[in-house]
Amino acid sequence: MKMIAKRTVLVDGKRTEYALDGRGTPAIVLINGGGGPIEGWHKVYHALAEKSAVFAYNRAGIGKSAKPEGPQDGETIVAALRGALNAVGVKPPYLLVGHSLGGLYANLYARLHPEETVGVVLLEASHPGDLAIGELQSGAVRGANKLLRLMDALIGRRKWHETNEVAQTAAQIARAGAFPDVPLVVVSGGKRPPMMPEAVYDVRRDNQTELARLSARGRQIVAAGSGHFPQFSEPALVVSAIEDCLEEARSRQNREVAQRI
Repeated sequence: MKMIAKRTVLVDGKRTEYALDGRGTPAIVLINGGGGPIEGWHKVYHALAEKSAVFAYNRAGIGKSAKPEGPQDGETIVAALRGALNAVGVKPPYLLVGHSLGGLYANLYARLHPEETVGVVLLEASHPGDLAIGELQSGAVRGANKLLRLMDALIGRRKWHETNEVAQTAAQIARAGAFPDVPLVVVSGGKRPPMMPEAVYDVRRDNQTELARLSARGRQIVAAGSGHFPQFSEPALVVSAIEDCLEEARSRQNREVAQRI
């Protein structure tokens, strides 16, 4: 397996670990799921670098990135990502690719900075409406989650973890501007996770379909052989989805340039 070469950069005096490869525009920006490291992209990263510049990074507290010093809500994370991109010289426009919780940040980034966003790919992405799913979980799962939160509070573990701010991030998405009119591809796993009740899966499946409606240019792809990590189980499908979005974004950019001439 070819390794992803990682480096660090100081952003506002704080260390951020990142990877950058390839050439071309728009740059593909890979946004990890909650707690996920750069290595989570290893099956798609190098193939994408053959198509354009590719940037991946570790958010605060992951890998060699500095530990967070305050709440990690969506607006804070988007600002930190923009700072990292600027620090390493990756200029907009961007094609944002968000997996799981990273999908919330891609969603918010596109709304806050539509002038920098030319396409979005959401991989098994979180939907703001997924917050309501917790009440549909089994009693055992709800009890275990409450116990983990209590232990975290007692020992101060994960004090500033981004998962503590999901509701705040969802609220920020709700009050941000409209999702931009850009190419959007939603890749959804077709397999229900073994521990997920049918009712929960049904709600999440509907939410995935709704994500594809964020843009008039949106469409959904079901990765039939995948659960929550299609970039692991069906990397070729994920690469193809990103490439399609990339080409659509480039075609649109070329048309806009031609119209200005």
